[in-house]
Amino acid sequence: RMPEFDVIVLGTGLKECVLSGLMSVNGKKVLHMDSNPYYGGECASISPLEELYKRFQVSAPSKSMGSGKDWNVDLIPKFLLANGQLVKMLLYTEVTRYLDFKVIEGSFVYKGGKIHKVPCTETETHNSDLMGMFDKRRFRKFMSFIMNFEENDPRTYHDMDPHRTTMRDVFRHFDLGDDVMEFTGHALALHISDDYLEQPCLMTIQRIKLYSESLVFRCKQLICDPSYAPERVKKAGRVIRVICLLNHPIKNTHDANSCQIIIPQTHLNRKSDIYICLLSFAHNVAAEGKYMAVVSTMVETCNPEKEVQPGLALLEPILEKFVSVSNLLIPMDDGRRSQVRTLRCALDVSTSQRMPLTACVSHLDLHLPLV
Repeated sequence: RMPEFDVIVLGTGLKECVLSGLMSVNGKKVLHMDSNPYYGGECASISPLEELYKRFQVSAPSKSMGSGKDWNVDLIPKFLLANGQLVKMLLYTEVTRYLDFKVIEGSFVYKGGKIHKVPCTETETHNSDLMGMFDKRRFRKFMSFIMNFEENDPRTYHDMDPHRTTMRDVFRHFDLGDDVMEFTGHALALHISDDYLEQPCLMTIQRIKLYSESLVFRCKQLICDPSYAPERVKKAGRVIRVICLLNHPIKNTHDANSCQIIIPQTHLNRKSDIYICLLSFAHNVAAEGKYMAVVSTMVETCNPEKEVQPGLALLEPILEKFVSVSNLLIPMDDGRRSQVRTLRCALDVSTSQRMPLTACVSHLDLHLPLV
């Protein structure tokens, strides 16, 4: 008689691994498999460097790139918020016994033809050239409201209903200008469009606050990534990513060995932002003195590579680049009836700093009703 499992998880991407770990720790009998000869799925980390060149059908790297074993290139970069749900889940499942975390040196936003550091402290707010003097004072009051906000304490609402008041009205309440609204919504709350402005403010407040803290086996429920159930997902768009190998930090980032840069869509007459993720030898993902950047955005035209040129221009000179365009897939139903839960594709356009809040809320929602 074939063994029976509570849950079978197909795919070893980040979401599948977190869910598998959570259910295993909570006593579920889990079978976790992958059809690929490597772990990670679309989120795989490629090493040595020669494997990355093979994957993109590019001739072998030159000796100037250093030892191929020194490179470890994430196909989808993953920035985690230190106080986010994903980190808490990793701690809960005790996988941190096998992981080391590295802190990135800064988060930046592109505005007015320049790269600016996103202010995180009162001192940085005071010194920031993203805002004028009066806006800085209003922004401090706004951030004080955000940090003191408690969903279960109406006294912290400032006479605004977080379930009804739009985020645009919250900005108006604090008399914040368009420039402050832009970098707050895109660089702090990490929204990829301006749709959030007309939505209830609760989620955005929580985002800003978080930013600143197969053989046939039987199972009761199947969880899988989209590649295992193509008939249960639909295409929601396309994402272009360009992996760039560099021998220098990005200009105007204070020679940071790691950072993210966000180019808001309003500067580009686009519907979505362009994201840049930079890592380096300091994170053991590249040879000594070398850097690895990924430029990504949602595809809006028939010429995706042209769409990311504003981001690539900030990285010049580029030693080598690898271009990929992927479909963004989402499930067509919640799987409650069929007991086949198809996870959203991990190919989110943003750097994954946004992922812990959105993806982990989905994880929790999925985890609780499991049989």
